[in-house]
Amino acid sequence: MKRRGLLQAGGLVLLLGRAQLAFGAGIVAVRVWPADDYTRVTIESDAVLAARHFLADNPHRLVIDLDGLELSPTLRELVGKVRADDPFIAGVRVGQNQPRVVRLVVDLKQPIAPQQFTLAPVAAYQHRLVFDLRPTQERDPLLALIREKDSADQQAAKAVQDALGEFIGKLDKPVLPPPPGASAIAALPPLAAASAPLAPAPTPGGKMERLIIVALDAGHGGEDPGAVGPSGLREKDVVLQVALQLRDRINAVPGMRAMLTRDADFFVPLHERVRKARRVQADLFVSIHADAFLTREARGASVFALSANGASSSAARWMAERENAADLVGGVNIKSQDAHVMRALIDMSTTAQIKDSLKIGGEVLGQIGKVGRLHKGSVEQAGFAVLKAPDIPSILVETAFISNPEEESRLRDPAYQAQLVDALTAGIRRYFAKNPPLARQRAL
Repeated sequence: MKRRGLLQAGGLVLLLGRAQLAFGAGIVAVRVWPADDYTRVTIESDAVLAARHFLADNPHRLVIDLDGLELSPTLRELVGKVRADDPFIAGVRVGQNQPRVVRLVVDLKQPIAPQQFTLAPVAAYQHRLVFDLRPTQERDPLLALIREKDSADQQAAKAVQDALGEFIGKLDKPVLPPPPGASAIAALPPLAAASAPLAPAPTPGGKMERLIIVALDAGHGGEDPGAVGPSGLREKDVVLQVALQLRDRINAVPGMRAMLTRDADFFVPLHERVRKARRVQADLFVSIHADAFLTREARGASVFALSANGASSSAARWMAERENAADLVGGVNIKSQDAHVMRALIDMSTTAQIKDSLKIGGEVLGQIGKVGRLHKGSVEQAGFAVLKAPDIPSILVETAFISNPEEESRLRDPAYQAQLVDALTAGIRRYFAKNPPLARQRAL
């Protein structure tokens, strides 16, 4: 009986092969998501990976040891995944450090504070081992926004002066001789005085103009593609295109400035999107999406505000639950204390915030209705986690149903994207024209 069991085990060895038995996990994919905020390295496998890491200096590098693995071609692909413009990673080296131990050496461009965590299988992903490479000191986003605006204003003023100087230089008008007894200074061409530096016009009372800050949130990103249309258009891509164009339009409005929660293809947790808006003391938060529904027939744009008393419809509740699950797909480090603190904070939504959100939502919905079909003619409400900033009017815009083939085609069209941006800009400007922001008194 014992011998039969050994023979059966031996047969199992032959069936499984050396790779499955000698090594506990197989590498499915490796991915690198660079961004100014942080770079994420993801190693996806068919079983849970055991790993440990440490930092080394001179030069700065992150060393990762993966247990129970043999070096594979898939792991080697990590070397070629690093982009030259990655703010944190200079390069990656991979090797078999010991039997069944693969070592990754990540050469760094700056000191980092790495976070390591694992994610259970969800959606299309199997087990994921994640390393978030974050800067040791977080930059001040409000200061960066103000400096960016000052730089843009200086460049615009210089461009005006350059154009004016070129215009003056092309003038070829003869200077008439002064009448007898007139001063030579009085005979100078009056345009010569225009070469002096242009000073900004002071506001009444000599005070600086109140800068209106709009936080633009392109949904999903990185590991989380969002909804995918029938022909493969990904929500995360199209909403980023719209958000980037909307940022440029808002930045062109005097006295307004836009801040993006993400400006590239990387994942931002829901609570972090809210925190970013609060750190720049945003006057408005606009989250941009292009969702899908259970049937391809669903169509039309929608605007949502937060609800304190349940969703305004079953469809709104379904969409909120789907969007709130983005953290599971995108991958959040649940051990991070900041996440728990922020989740507690964003539950303190106020009645005033919801009231203001409904106002801006109405303005935006009215403008979007001029360029396309609306799913519903009024602002809907549901418990979207990303709308829970207690002190910032917040709306979520579903630009269209990407699951509808016709609307997916429109979302892909640059002309339609431009129309959406025009409508969103007009709605935002109408809201602030009717509801000018107060002086900033909130603490970061």
